[in-house]
Amino acid sequence: MERDEQYMAMAVQMARETVGQTSPNPSVAAIVVKDNQVVGMGVHVKAGEPHAEVHALRMAGEKAEGADIYVTLEPCSHHGRTPPCAEAVVKAGIRRAVTASSDPNPKVSGRGIEMMKRQGVEVRTGVLKDEADELNRAFFHYIQTGEPYVRLKTAMSLDGKIATASGESQWITGDEARQDGHRYRHQSDAILVGINTVMMDNPTLTTRIPGGGKHPIRLVLDTHLRIPAASKLIQNNESPTWIFTSADIPDEKRLILEEYPHVRIIPLGRTIDPTEVLRYLGKHKVTSLLVEGGATIADAFVRSGKVNETITYIAPKLIGGKEALTPVAGRGIQQLKQVASFEFVSTEKLGEDIKIVSIRKGES
Repeated sequence: MERDEQYMAMAVQMARETVGQTSPNPSVAAIVVKDNQVVGMGVHVKAGEPHAEVHALRMAGEKAEGADIYVTLEPCSHHGRTPPCAEAVVKAGIRRAVTASSDPNPKVSGRGIEMMKRQGVEVRTGVLKDEADELNRAFFHYIQTGEPYVRLKTAMSLDGKIATASGESQWITGDEARQDGHRYRHQSDAILVGINTVMMDNPTLTTRIPGGGKHPIRLVLDTHLRIPAASKLIQNNESPTWIFTSADIPDEKRLILEEYPHVRIIPLGRTIDPTEVLRYLGKHKVTSLLVEGGATIADAFVRSGKVNETITYIAPKLIGGKEALTPVAGRGIQQLKQVASFEFVSTEKLGEDIKIVSIRKGES
């Protein structure tokens, strides 16, 4: 690996540690190098706080003059909550800038690069682009579509069952797979289930990983507002609970639930369309959504064509049973020509289980 790739690999690894905590901003890291020594480094920690380049340049101080900077995403060129990073790079006297990902917003893409070039900064782009792009796949999708990036997570047996015929499902997969699933909760802005999952499992839908973790917004699709006030999603206030329901629900039930400060009731049409849900979430700056259950909800998102990525855990078990549930139930898609194509991007073993990740063809 050449020198530029080595330093960019360091920056990508730094940015990877912040995935899930910078929304609605991307995960970005920067490293300042002078005389083949790292003199400054930084990551963007949270929306509204200084960007990665600013942290790295502050750490470098006067040593930034004549140095190189490695940034996992093209430095911004516009005024937002913080000043343009491309401008900060120029003012610091950086000699050469190396970037990985380009800005996904077509309105600003390339402007940061051009700003630096006009001021005499040598620029090299596209170094470890694929690795850097993967970190911000959800952010890029959100910027380009205005909707959150949807991951569908399922856990099943070798014969494709998510529960026995009697409905028993805890636990098909092992501890390692379940822990990995909680990592996706930490990295997601929101997590979604249907009312049947709430009624059967009474989940909390919080993140449980070593050292803590970020809790996603908890979403429930509940057409007739059947969720009990005693359910954990109502009684537990560690994270907001948003309930999507139909427009003609009784005011009495809605008012009871809305007495809880963390609960929001969101009436839609006569039925709940995943597309409407995603539009609402996009308007409220939810950039990534983890769909966890159940089989009917998975079917609704599959038929809507809104699934961008799948995370599938397969346990070495055979359950059988004609009535046993499968990961995607409901009406399904009737014609193969209408079925979306996905491509496998990774396969790994977690304990005794196998994890397979795929992304929809055409995703960046």
